[in-house]
Amino acid sequence: MAKAKRMYGCTECGATFPKWAGQCGECGTWNTLTETMIEAHTAAPSTRASWAGEQANIKTLAEVSISEVPRFSTGSAELDRVLGGGLVDGSVVLIGGDPGIGKSTILLQTLCNIAARMPALYVTGEESQQQVAMRARRLDLPQDQLKVMTETCIELIIETAKREKPKVMVIDSIQTIFTEQLQSAPGGVSQVRESAALLVRYAKQSGTAIFLVGHVTKEGALAGPRVLEHMVDTVLYFEGESDGRLRLLRAVKNRFGAINELGVFGMTDKGLKEVSNPSAIFLTRAQEEVPGSVVMATWEGTRPMLVEVQALVDTSHMANPRRVTVGLDQNRLAMLLAVLHRHGTIPTYDQDVFLNVVGGVKVLETASDLALLAAVMSSLRNKPLPHDLLVFGEVGLSGEIRPVPSGQERLKEAAKHGFKRAIVPKGNAPKESPPGLTVIAVTRLEQALDALFE
Repeated sequence: MAKAKRMYGCTECGATFPKWAGQCGECGTWNTLTETMIEAHTAAPSTRASWAGEQANIKTLAEVSISEVPRFSTGSAELDRVLGGGLVDGSVVLIGGDPGIGKSTILLQTLCNIAARMPALYVTGEESQQQVAMRARRLDLPQDQLKVMTETCIELIIETAKREKPKVMVIDSIQTIFTEQLQSAPGGVSQVRESAALLVRYAKQSGTAIFLVGHVTKEGALAGPRVLEHMVDTVLYFEGESDGRLRLLRAVKNRFGAINELGVFGMTDKGLKEVSNPSAIFLTRAQEEVPGSVVMATWEGTRPMLVEVQALVDTSHMANPRRVTVGLDQNRLAMLLAVLHRHGTIPTYDQDVFLNVVGGVKVLETASDLALLAAVMSSLRNKPLPHDLLVFGEVGLSGEIRPVPSGQERLKEAAKHGFKRAIVPKGNAPKESPPGLTVIAVTRLEQALDALFE
């Protein structure tokens, strides 16, 4: 019979040792030995050896059934969108975010809604049952069907789940769970890895969909080993300011749907509410036209979204002018300002440049380039741009304006919200403009600047 033995493995080179040491004896790195479990096999024949005469189940790709994976709704249209259309049986979803951002709130709301249709189990290792019940009452959630369990031992959790047979289960949080096979403290690399591995194995064998809540580091990455994100099927991140009203749920990994899909929620006294039309929320602008403000169309997952980009350009009294961005790439700003100087003959080497995307949205795609420069030019010249103007497009190093994906859908979204003019790359110009929208196609940065300030 196989017997588990405790060993200490190096996270850098993979070498194993029977005792812990401060320095790895193989690669020489310090503080990289973590406790792990090694299967030590005896001379008795293993179970796999008895299968040697059986043939493995091998098929060609043409023989594999590609029928759509069955899903069921979570009761939230925005959460279903981020998951790719709903929950899949046996899937494991990892949700991370800053403390107080709303991870436990949205999962409690989801499970209370699911429990009315199918068995559900909420396992908490950070709060008591009374605290969970108090939150449910404060949010006016149905409480008569959802079962709550306070436990941190993974073996007891799985035994309870096998007895209760829930369709959906929440583990809040994975950093508080431990396995009795290891002696290290909960939250350590080995404890998180082994506990998650047991939960993933149980989910695949039983068909139970599992939500894992994960802590994040001060840099914003999920705490624990990187292998945790590889083991699960879906990784979701909560974005937004904890003291703000909007919460953004973004998928960064999804085996059953598109990545970079975005769900928008509003935090209220009754929990998280869906925002079905996020463009209307992000476009709440000042009544009068002000310099340094322009609207762009960004693409999030499978839908366009209109957001406002604000810029403030001011004379710098420092040897190195400041370049500050919120929601945009700071290195890309420096590159675009160099393009503006080289091909637009507009220097900013003596100016501080501050950029912000309103609403806490993070825009990482290159379609924001032209809007970014338009906002900078508007603030630099102190000339406001019209409220009904939309700008998007990628700016190359040689000053050309390149097309971006899904240009037609972005223009349709702008026309739906009453925009009258749009400055876009020539490659995104439609043969027939949407009703009420005048499309101005440009190929060079100089043409775009002339169209902006004609």
